Amino acid sequence: MRKPSPIGDRMSQDARPTDPALRPPSQALAGRDRMGDRYARELERHLDWLDSFTSTALGVLSAASGIYTYLGVRTLLDSPGLWTTFAALAYSIAVSVGIFVFWSYMLRLLPAVRSAASRVGLLLTMALGSVAIVAMSSWLNAAALAGTAAVETHMAATVQSYQTSLERAHANAVAGQSLVRDVTRVRQSFGDLSEQEAGGTLSGFSGRGAVFRVLTQKGSELQALEDQLLAVETSIEDTFAQGNIILSRMRGTSVEPGPLEDRTVRFSEDAVQLAGLITQLRQLNPAPLVARAALDLSEAVVLPELDGSTEATRAGQSSTITSVLGLVEQRAQTLAQAATEVMALPDADDALYTPMSAADAVIAYAGNFVPAWAGAIAIDLLPAVLVFVIMVVQAAIRSGRGEGHSDDRMTVGELRAALAASELLRQHEALHAERAPDPAARPATPEA
Repeated sequence: MRKPSPIGDRMSQDARPTDPALRPPSQALAGRDRMGDRYARELERHLDWLDSFTSTALGVLSAASGIYTYLGVRTLLDSPGLWTTFAALAYSIAVSVGIFVFWSYMLRLLPAVRSAASRVGLLLTMALGSVAIVAMSSWLNAAALAGTAAVETHMAATVQSYQTSLERAHANAVAGQSLVRDVTRVRQSFGDLSEQEAGGTLSGFSGRGAVFRVLTQKGSELQALEDQLLAVETSIEDTFAQGNIILSRMRGTSVEPGPLEDRTVRFSEDAVQLAGLITQLRQLNPAPLVARAALDLSEAVVLPELDGSTEATRAGQSSTITSVLGLVEQRAQTLAQAATEVMALPDADDALYTPMSAADAVIAYAGNFVPAWAGAIAIDLLPAVLVFVIMVVQAAIRSGRGEGHSDDRMTVGELRAALAASELLRQHEALHAERAPDPAARPATPEA
């Protein structure tokens, strides 16, 4: 038999593939399985360590949410007392338990399911539960975090609305009062005409006759209207000054420190007074009065008896009175048009203060408190992030071990139980072997 050459053996050993890619498929597949199993076991060790305090962390989050829910519920329950405190406490405890149980279900079940239908169903369930949590807890948490600031924001918005209404009502009243210049101009025109008539330059006949009396009649009406417009100017400015004082007090009430309930009561009282002053400014606007006076100026004319000594004089007086009446109608139209323009100005809005609770104010002014809302929702929905993290890790573990691989991990307790069961089985087999008869020891049958 030929002895193998050492050189040939060495060459054959060098020709063995050392690269994993050049190894046989079975060996490469076995290597990948071992690497995937090590990767899966490493992730499982991390999950086991994280799972040791996940329930505690979830309980802390649930308790914190319950505390803020309790504070938010107390803002809705106005009546103080033992039963109110008990009701708020019961609601907050129920919310805490509900959040803890719900996310515990999601943390355990959603990462464990494998079929697409099961995952979609549980994801929809998690979305519905998240909406329910926001509805029963998050908005109350936001009320506890930013309720006072939201009510103060509502007060500030109300002050701004009242200020706009007050300034608009004052501007309209001032515009109506400014019609006094138009009335004065028309009155002076009638006064000049009456003086001309007294000198005989208007109708051609000097004296204080019928034409003079018509002119002085309209001049007197316009003088009375002018006096009324001048008298209302002081009332307009006084009312506006009082409104500004109340507005200043309302601004101070909305930002000053102190119990919110007391400030809300004082703010409501000032709002009622200010609303009355705004209504008073609307009533002090003299534009409607000028419009009615202009209508009376053209229609309500008392024609005096013609007192000319001759027929020609009376005919001249009649012709002059007709011209004066036409002039009166023109002036009346001018005044009516000016008064109509004032009344067409945008009217002041009806400012109305409606007291709000902290929870309602947080919803009404949610755009101003985005950070508070984000924190209130995050404290309730943060476990959803943990659910997705565990889903990703569980998918990585299945990918490393393969979908068909069964979990062969044993806890220390399970190992001890298995060893104890194995020892009991061994003892039972040994005892059974001792009790079994030995075939060699059987007595021989007597020969016939």
